[in-house]
Amino acid sequence: MGKIRDILKKLGPGLLFAGAAIGVSHLVQSTKSGADFGLGLVWALIIANIFKYPFFQFGPKYALATGESVLHGYKKLSRNILIIYFVLTIATMFSIQTAVTIVTAGIAKSISGGIFSLEVWTVLITLFCSIILVIGKYKTLDKIIKYIIIILAISTVTATFIAGREFEMDINMIQIFPNDSIGIIFLIAFMGWMPAPLDVSVWHSIWALEKKKTLKDYTLKNSMFDFNVGYIGTAILGVCFICLGYFVMYGSGETFSDSAGAFSNQLIEMYTSSLGEWSYYIIGVAAFSTMLSTTITTLDASPRAMSETTKLILDNQNKNGYLIWLTILAFGTITIFFALSSQMGLLIKIATILSFLTAPFYAIINYILISSENTPKINRPTKFMHLLSICGIIYLLGFSIFFLIKGI
Repeated sequence: MGKIRDILKKLGPGLLFAGAAIGVSHLVQSTKSGADFGLGLVWALIIANIFKYPFFQFGPKYALATGESVLHGYKKLSRNILIIYFVLTIATMFSIQTAVTIVTAGIAKSISGGIFSLEVWTVLITLFCSIILVIGKYKTLDKIIKYIIIILAISTVTATFIAGREFEMDINMIQIFPNDSIGIIFLIAFMGWMPAPLDVSVWHSIWALEKKKTLKDYTLKNSMFDFNVGYIGTAILGVCFICLGYFVMYGSGETFSDSAGAFSNQLIEMYTSSLGEWSYYIIGVAAFSTMLSTTITTLDASPRAMSETTKLILDNQNKNGYLIWLTILAFGTITIFFALSSQMGLLIKIATILSFLTAPFYAIINYILISSENTPKINRPTKFMHLLSICGIIYLLGFSIFFLIKGI
């Protein structure tokens, strides 16, 4: 038990990454993939995880190797890169935050028996997360995320195993590529947030430095182990969610609703139809915890990154930057929600596609930074990682161009 406790103690940013990643991309996009395409898009999940791996890894690696976040590294490359990052974040952070919050609110409404409306739940969740972050800060996130991820992993793997055992049709492993615009748009949206938007690499570098403050012996080696646990775990659970969608809904004639409340009911019923009605609240709480972890990690990360970005661009040390950006994001999220509350599907598509189209920027800049003289030579990429990075950049650019030509 002592050894397990020591391992858990050294985990943190990697599980925060998992908490941010295992949300809309898994609960929504992966289950929809299984329900609509069976196991036909597993290839897309695998490719997205492989080709994005280097760029996510470079975030915490640069931070622990240099003692500064990648945002400082961006400034060393060029102040203009920071300005581009600022603009891209402004363009995406509100839609991303609203997308994850609306799903969380939908699940809360479902498991509470509709005691509050979706609108009230959205406001309550946003305010609750904001208060937790202002009072508890990183330490609170670091403590609660471990238990949330463990609960989610156990419940998801168990549900997948039972659903697979009760699946009556022959399992079809044939991989497909959508040939119509609707299918292509879904594919890009699916890959856009699988396992997460690439700007999470910036967040991860900041979380790694925060972890270093709370655990002095949190080394680069610990960080890479922590990162790999979180990253591989998100990939495995992504496959599980595709399988659940396939085993429970594929060929049933049912489709997932674009309404947050209706989708949440379908999602929880998908689990309980596999595990039994006794599991309704257990699964509901696990799903809610998962989305709450995504909501709170994204609500923490964007203001933290934007606060640091504005300090670096303006060369000032505003101590209230985090609080200001947290307030802006919270109010912006609530405002967008009330404008698009019935359009969860559209909102998620917008957020995920924007994330995919901005991914090449983060991939290229992270690769340039980790390969530059700003990174100690011993911590620069190996030949294999150089090759994988180049392949990843080609993949991201290629699919972005393909979407702009075929998907619009």
